[in-house]
Amino acid sequence: MQVWHDVAEIAPAVDSTVVTIGNFDGVHLGHRHVIQRSHELAADLGGIPVVVVTFEPHPLSVIVPAKAPQSLTSLDRRLELLDGAGVDAVLVVPFTADFARMPAEDFVTDLVLGRLRAAGVVVGENFHFGHRALGNVELLRTLCADRDVTVVSLPVDSSGGADSQAWSSSYVRSRLAVGDAAAAARALGRPYAVRGEVVRGDQRGRELGYPTANVPVATSRTAVPADGVYAGWLRRLDETDAPYLPAAISVGTNPTFDGTDRRVEAYVLDRTDLELYDVLVEIAFADSLRGQVKFDSVDALVEQMKDDVDRARDLLTHPPSGAPAGG
Repeated sequence: MQVWHDVAEIAPAVDSTVVTIGNFDGVHLGHRHVIQRSHELAADLGGIPVVVVTFEPHPLSVIVPAKAPQSLTSLDRRLELLDGAGVDAVLVVPFTADFARMPAEDFVTDLVLGRLRAAGVVVGENFHFGHRALGNVELLRTLCADRDVTVVSLPVDSSGGADSQAWSSSYVRSRLAVGDAAAAARALGRPYAVRGEVVRGDQRGRELGYPTANVPVATSRTAVPADGVYAGWLRRLDETDAPYLPAAISVGTNPTFDGTDRRVEAYVLDRTDLELYDVLVEIAFADSLRGQVKFDSVDALVEQMKDDVDRARDLLTHPPSGAPAGG
């Protein structure tokens, strides 16, 4: 997959493309449906490349910073997922104040039809673009009509089901905010995950028999599930094809010990031999076990931790779909 970080990098040899445009934060099932439809249109048009246009940072972080959402994926992870979806090329548009002022007509004629030579365009039916988001699908169709460019607009949920909101990044964030990791996973088509470098924590888990890998998240702009305990997976990212290891995961501040720093802590089931300090890991959330609780005693906490681990073990019978085998 080719990645262009500037329009000047677009290969001159690109003759015609099918273009799909959006933030693609999370690359959830709705995004994947749009990409699949783009592939179908590209095949109908003679097997031409599919190009995704995405923006970095999120447009709201420039236009209305106070309303900018927490991200579901970093740009690097977004590109990994788009590559996995079979996209031929991605144009990462640096979203700046100047770019935000670009008239909608110029966005289509100069970028989509000009630089990218679009023969087809696939977008969501609620797609807006250009200065003050004045451009919409109707304007896109009008601007493309004179050049005989096919425009396909898709509903947010093309499954025909009642759960249309489940195919949106906003829905995924809302489910994470209330700790509904299973619903977020269904909308994404995979467990939601955070990535970070493991730091040395208080080492209380080790003392209690449940050593954890600690990833700070207090200052992260990445969405993190609500405080609580989850069943999920840990995978180290410094080894090729490292397995997803089943884990019980705690998100929160350790209120039993009057903690203040929010972190994600993952105990890999039945493993006390892992050395993960300073290792970049991915922690994936499969399902919620319970909310965060302040216990009256350490003994009560340990008893609950044992129950959490047993429940996690019962839930985590298979690694995430498409993941390397567990070890």
